[in-house]
Parts: sequence; C-alpha cells; structure tokens
Amino acid sequence: MNLKKVEYIDHDTLIKKSWQRCRDSGLNHQSKPSIERLDVGDLSALLDEHELLIKTTHEEVIPYYENLLANSNSQVMLADSKGFIMNSWGEQRFKKQREEIFQTGSGWREDNLGTNAIGTAVKTGSLVQISQDEHFLIDNRFMTGSAAPIFGADREMLGVIDISSDTYLPDSHTLGMVKIMSQAIENQLIISHFKNQHFLLRFNTSPDNIDSQWSALIVFDETGLVISANRRAELVLASNLQLVNISTLFEINVNQLINQPEGFQVPLLTKKQFRVHGVLHKPQQDKPRVLDFRTLINKHSSSIHASQNNTLKLQELSLGDPVMAKAINQSERIIDKDIPILIRGETGVGKEIFVKALHQSSQRYKQNIITVNCAAIPHDLVESELFGYEKGAFTGSNIKGYIGMIRKADKGTLFLDEIGDMPLKVQARLLRVLQERRVTPLGSTESYPVDFKLISATNCHLKEAVLAGTFRQDLYYRVSGLNIELPALRHRTDRQQLIRFLLNHYAENQQHALITERVMQAFCQHPWPGNIRQLVSVIKIAQAMSGNEIIDWQHLPDDFFDDMDINESNITPFIKTKNESSLAGSSPLSHATTKTDADDIIALYQSLSCNISKTAKKLNISRNTVYKRLRDKGYK
Repeated sequence: MNLKKVEYIDHDTLIKKSWQRCRDSGLNHQSKPSIERLDVGDLSALLDEHELLIKTTHEEVIPYYENLLANSNSQVMLADSKGFIMNSWGEQRFKKQREEIFQTGSGWREDNLGTNAIGTAVKTGSLVQISQDEHFLIDNRFMTGSAAPIFGADREMLGVIDISSDTYLPDSHTLGMVKIMSQAIENQLIISHFKNQHFLLRFNTSPDNIDSQWSALIVFDETGLVISANRRAELVLASNLQLVNISTLFEINVNQLINQPEGFQVPLLTKKQFRVHGVLHKPQQDKPRVLDFRTLINKHSSSIHASQNNTLKLQELSLGDPVMAKAINQSERIIDKDIPILIRGETGVGKEIFVKALHQSSQRYKQNIITVNCAAIPHDLVESELFGYEKGAFTGSNIKGYIGMIRKADKGTLFLDEIGDMPLKVQARLLRVLQERRVTPLGSTESYPVDFKLISATNCHLKEAVLAGTFRQDLYYRVSGLNIELPALRHRTDRQQLIRFLLNHYAENQQHALITERVMQAFCQHPWPGNIRQLVSVIKIAQAMSGNEIIDWQHLPDDFFDDMDINESNITPFIKTKNESSLAGSSPLSHATTKTDADDIIALYQSLSCNISKTAKKLNISRNTVYKRLRDKGYK
C-alpha cells in the first residue's frame, strides 16, 4: 500500500497557483484551447487498462445519479490520471457547445486547456471546483466543473470523476456529490480487488452509516496485517495504516475479530480510546457456511421471540429502573402537547428506541415518524435533505423536486438525532421553521405549513455547545422544552430484567433465552461502556455461538472481559428479584467443596458459592483476572 501525500491548500491559493502554472506554460487569457487527442491505438490501450474503473463507475455509481443526468444540463466525465476522457454520461446538448473537448480520448491537462476542474484535480490530487470566471482561458468560461481524484487500492491516483455544466452549480452540493461519487468508486474498487481472499472491515463513528459510501474500510489478512484501506479509514483513525497490524489499531486481537459473526455490528474501541461501530466481511472464496438468522426467523416463528417489526410502547420500556420510569411518565404527559422534547444520553443508551416508543404511544402513531441523523448526513447535503428543494434548484435535482424530511414529518413526528452536530447554517433555517411552522424548499419562494411533534436527541451537553459557539442559543430554547436524561446501562437498577427482556427478544429458540447464573452475574456487574447497543451485540454473538446450549462463558466474545477492570463504585447495584436464586436457564453449579485451597482458584471459587466478587476480594485481584484465570484453566 503506497501512501501518497497530497498537499491541501485553500481554494483561492489553488486557483492562483493554477493560473501561475498556465502563465509558465506560455498561456494567456486570450489563448485558444489546444485540443490534445489520443489516436485510436492509444485510446484502445487506455480503455483496456482501465476497464475495471470504467465498468465500476458505469455499473456501481452512475445508476444512483440518474436524476443528475436526466434533469439537468450537465454531464459526468471520467478521466485517467493524465486527464484523458475515458467515458462520459449525461446531457448531449451540453457537449455540442465545444464538442471536441468532450469526446472520449480528449485531454484536459492545464498546459493545454488552462485551469479546469479535471486538469487541476489531476495536477493537485485535490477535490476542486472551478467556476466560470475561474477558468484561465476565456474560451472555457461558459462552464463550471467539480472534480475529485480517484485513488486505487494501492493509493495511487487512477483518475478523476467530474461533473460539468454550463449552468450554475451550487458549490457545496456539487462538491459533496462528486466527493461521494469518488469515494463510492474507490470503495468498490477495493472491495472488488480483495473480497475473495481477505477480510474487509467497514466501520464508522455512527452505527447508522456503516454501509454508507463515506464509511471507513480496511482490508487485512488472517494474521491481521493491513493490506489496504480507504482514505476515510486513515481520517477516522488518524493513523498511517501502511502494513500495520489491525490489533495495533483496535482493542481486540485478530482471532477475536475474524471470529465475529458476519454481518453483525461490532462495537470497537480504538487504541486512542474512542468507539466506532463496524461490520466484518469474510473472504468469499472457500467461505464456510454462515448461518443467516434472518432466514431462521422467517422459517421458525417462536412464541418467545418478540417481533422486531412491532414497535414497543413507552410502558413496555419500564422494567423497574426509577430514572427510566420518571422519563417515561414525564414523556407520556407531554407527548400530545405542543412542547418539544430533548433527550440526552450516552451513545448506545437507546434514544432512538425510546423516541419510537414515544411516537407509538402518541395520538400521531398512525402518521410518519421521520428520523434524521444530523451526524450521518454529509454537511454539504443536510439542507436539501431537511428542507427539500424545488425542481431545477441545482444540478442533480429531481425533475419534480424533493419534499424534504421536515415536510415528510407533517402530521407526524420529526426526530432530530445528534442535533448537536447540525451545521450552524442549517440551525438558522431550522429555527425559522420552528418559529413560523412553515418550510421553504431550496430554490423556492413558496413556503408550506408543517405540523409535527419535535423530538431531538444528543449525546453531548447542548448548553456547553452554546457557550462554545457551535450551537445557537435561540435554537437551544426552541428544542429543549422537556429535557429527559436516559441513564447509562451501568447506572440502571433494572439490568437483570432488561437483560432477560433482550434475551427473549432476540432468541430464536428456547435455548437462546437461557443463561447461566455466573454469566447473568457478569452481565449485571459489567460496566457496559457501549451501553445497550453493546449489550445487544454481546447477546447476539453469544446466541450465535451457543447453538443449542445454555449461554455460558465460552460463548462470550473475549473483549467482553476486557471492560471488567473498573471501579466497582461506578456501577449502580441492580435490584435483585425474587427469582434471582433460581434464574431461568442457570446451569447446575457446584456450591461446595471438601477442600479450600487458596492456590487453587477453581476450588476457592467453588467454595465461595461461585461468587466472582468474593473470589476476587479474597485473592486481592480484579474480577476480570478471576474470569481470565478460570477460563485459562478450562473451567466452564
């Protein structure tokens, strides 16, 4: 993996340097474009060399941008790393203005055509947009272009993807679009190249956009050696990924990672101590049979398995924790009143599930609930996604326009998740909508009335964001009518009831809902830094690994035990139920021995009624160490 550094410069400096290069090449503003064309033989060789790139762009990317090509006077062009056009898609009328430079095989280098999106992107390796008057040659100032470089699996530039038009192109929207197109091509090239023989790990900071085109992607072999990665992976991990071992990037060893069930979300802790969410894809050649639980759910309906399509109501979330009970009772009183709700809680505490239960318990339950993850949508596209746009508002707009998320929520519920990540520019427009209860789409002078219940959520303190200047104070008071705090899992006193609820919810047979007493004890004492999301992941993995056995230690992922070394005072004691002494599914454990040997951790553990905490206290070691020593000695 040959990493290539790219010099990032601001737009004005980029244009100035490009114009200077044009002058150095002997061009002036009145110079006529010099059209460089490949002959038939060279063009044929070029197309053969880049067959995979052209095919990937045509089949995997262009179909998603049909509106761009069908409803605007613009076209997409694919050029190689020297600026020669290999293929194009879109409006034919646009080509006729200067047909010779848009033909396949035409070159767009700066020293021939002056400053232009393709040529400047090739020269700088940067994402660029060249407006009409920024073209060096006056003859080229009829068009605007946005271009992004495409890097191959070896991180060398393969080519450039470009959107050009003779009409106005909004800077942020078109740049965001061409950037996503280049990322989509890069990701697909990496996947196509490595999927048969190597492991692929997709990950992102939010579980909602793991499969998006802006997710991070790492390729590694069975030893953990990183063979390739996309640029997003380097950005998220802030690391040089060239031939490092994946165990140096995440707090998980290679065997633990490659044995994760395929397709399941895996919470990962990076070496820099922040969490990401990933999905592992295993090599496709000689791939062992992987059990797909979705097919089992369809084939075997079980009374113990709660349908995941049935949204829960608020009272079903009340399992005994007083903080949750207070949040539920307050919400029920407010849900049908014109008062916004702001929910705060750590990542993974179940904010979205709580909001869906709120909606289901309201008088608006028959209407839409529209969820907008403000952190998952690229900042360049948030406005058009939220407020919609009029037909022809910008290049790529739908011929009928787009209604937008806010108008989709009319008469229903609008849920703004991670609202603290909303760009300031968008905050101003949202404030106006909340004040006037009307929304004006982009490119339109007409406003539309909207009626929705507003619920927002954040994992940060918005008041601190207000003081820091990243969140508008006036918007804060618009969204924070009733403030609700959802407790972290480690602070909930109903952990045992919640664990049983989730075991039953995800079980596909009777055995999958059964758990030994020592695992239940470990679950209740675990700090759960990833909260309910992490608990669900562990339960799914344990149920997958257990087969038809009762869930026990050997079915838990190894990283489950890595989180156990914490201060016990940071965990709220759970409420013991009357049935705790006879837990459903607990395996018979020996509660007495004839000999207590302090050097024999198994004997000591059994003599203390298989109590991990007492064993740890007796030996003056952590519970985590007790778990590991018992497992090392083969105790199950």
